[in-house]
Amino acid sequence: FPFRVVSPKLLPGRERSCSIMANKGPSYGLSREVQQKLDQMYELDLETVLVQWIIAQCSGTDVGQPEGQGKAAFQKWLKDGTVLCHLINSLAPGSVKKIQKSETAFRQMEQISQFLQAIDRYGIPSNDQFQTVDLWEGKAMASVQRTLMNLGGLAVTRDNGYFRGDPAWFPKKSQENRREFSTDKLKEGQSVIGLQMGTNKGASQSGMTGYGMPRQIL
Repeated sequence: FPFRVVSPKLLPGRERSCSIMANKGPSYGLSREVQQKLDQMYELDLETVLVQWIIAQCSGTDVGQPEGQGKAAFQKWLKDGTVLCHLINSLAPGSVKKIQKSETAFRQMEQISQFLQAIDRYGIPSNDQFQTVDLWEGKAMASVQRTLMNLGGLAVTRDNGYFRGDPAWFPKKSQENRREFSTDKLKEGQSVIGLQMGTNKGASQSGMTGYGMPRQIL
């Protein structure tokens, strides 16, 4: 019997969303292999350390805890961004002005983004940060672990009284040793460099052959 294909654009609200989700389907081929490799990079030992640290660091704040062990439970715990915002506020008070639980995807991703902006100001470079979708979609939780380990390491290194927990959980991060030099010192350094490279006084280009020209032998 004849049938008609209806475009998802023509379907009303709820039916359209169901149609789009049904058409999304699982990952196959290369994308599936990539996802499997990302999943293999996730470490349960790091998860245990990070959960202990976040709960200790955010003591006095109701951040709860994961509903079990494993990547899915860890992702669900952090997904709305509120736990992460409380975390950075405990290290740098006032980093995120407003923290509010929400069921909407936009608000959750916005709070994750606020956390990432705050840790950037705190000193975590962008190449050491996960992307918002890495956490919200749960596709790169190993990257989330790496970012949090870097944050913990930097907090231990700063040693400013805000870190809570066991410092042995994290390797200390090296800090930049920036030195300021006066104008006189900079000029003095330039003079030394000039002497090291020698001088060209009395030198000329006479007798030199131009590039590509044959050399004359007398």
